Amino acid sequence: MHQTLQGSDRLLSKRVILFLISQNLSLFGSSVVGYAIIWYITLETSSGIFLMLATLTQMVPHLIISLYSGVWADRYNRKTLIMLSDSFIAFATLILALLFSAGSGSIYALLSVSVVRSIGGGIQSPAVNAIIPQLVEEKHLVRIQGINQSLNSALMLLSPAVGGLMLGLFGLVSTFFLDVITATLAVVIFSFIKVETPKRELSGQSVLYDIKVGLSYSFSHPILRALLICYGFAFFLITPAAILTPLMVERTFGGEVWRLTANEMVWTGGALLGGILVSLKGTFSNKVQVIARSILAFGICFALLGAAPNFLVYLIIMGLGGLFVPIFNTAEIVMIQELCDEEKLGRVFSIVQIISGASIPLAILIFGPLADRVSVESLLVVSGILLALVGLVYGRYSSRTKMGEQAEVPPVSQA
Repeated sequence: MHQTLQGSDRLLSKRVILFLISQNLSLFGSSVVGYAIIWYITLETSSGIFLMLATLTQMVPHLIISLYSGVWADRYNRKTLIMLSDSFIAFATLILALLFSAGSGSIYALLSVSVVRSIGGGIQSPAVNAIIPQLVEEKHLVRIQGINQSLNSALMLLSPAVGGLMLGLFGLVSTFFLDVITATLAVVIFSFIKVETPKRELSGQSVLYDIKVGLSYSFSHPILRALLICYGFAFFLITPAAILTPLMVERTFGGEVWRLTANEMVWTGGALLGGILVSLKGTFSNKVQVIARSILAFGICFALLGAAPNFLVYLIIMGLGGLFVPIFNTAEIVMIQELCDEEKLGRVFSIVQIISGASIPLAILIFGPLADRVSVESLLVVSGILLALVGLVYGRYSSRTKMGEQAEVPPVSQA
């Protein structure tokens, strides 16, 4: 549906390498801070309510700004948007570091700055996903996404260990300064990437008009419409596993930092392996079915987490679940990149972002208070079973309507 602006036929060009380095540096610093904030709140409060508040401050601003950021990614220079949002996040984190250094820091300060960081991330995400086809040949999209997922997972495997080490030995302020440094480096590296700005016809209409155009485009496309509906249900049911597992570990197995670190590391270790498998495979013949089976696997793993008899079994199941993250993400992102017109990519990705961003806060409003009344294990079992059913229904519906055939990778024409 679109043509890339990448002139070279190489899998890894100079600007692709710089892009991967820049974005993964940014991800590393942000993930270290993210873990540190969640763990700090978990260990200080042991409260599902405060975890709910932390989740809402990270998700809701991201959701609200996404209404506009997709339009901005389609109207303006995506490289500039990415650099400005990274700088915005770094500045907010610097302010937080100075507050805690001066002894004025608090959980409410963490929550307030999380709002600012969330806004920056909401501006950045659609631009990042939409700019990739400007850098990569279409036939390399799956492989590059697999490589990126592997790098993401490797850093996410490292970042909990770094976050736990810095939180335990040096305190919260050190993690904030680490994020400032990595974000600054990311911006500097990204500035060296040459990205041609595609010619776009400005609608001359308001942002709200362009949002409506994006919504109409997405929901009139049968494959995208089914994906977006599936996304809403899936992310709602993923929430207990995504948000409440640290609380389960602290309550059931112990509140030591190493346990919280292991909880994240085995998940990302599985994701690292999954990313390597994706990059080696290089293509998915039917992305719809890949998405459906990944959701089914998530559901089974999350239900089993709630039934794990000990921490070792819990970690093994968590690692198996992480294996499907890059498979799911790659199939979903590349399918959208291949199906959508280039000038509407930003808006489509922002709609995906809005749906996932709305589902999780809505779910945590329910599951967060429930976690203070019933066991997290029971929430995982119930949500996991329902999530597996979502995967089955999505897969069967897609097969029945021949959507799977429509989403097959088109043959690459030979120049």
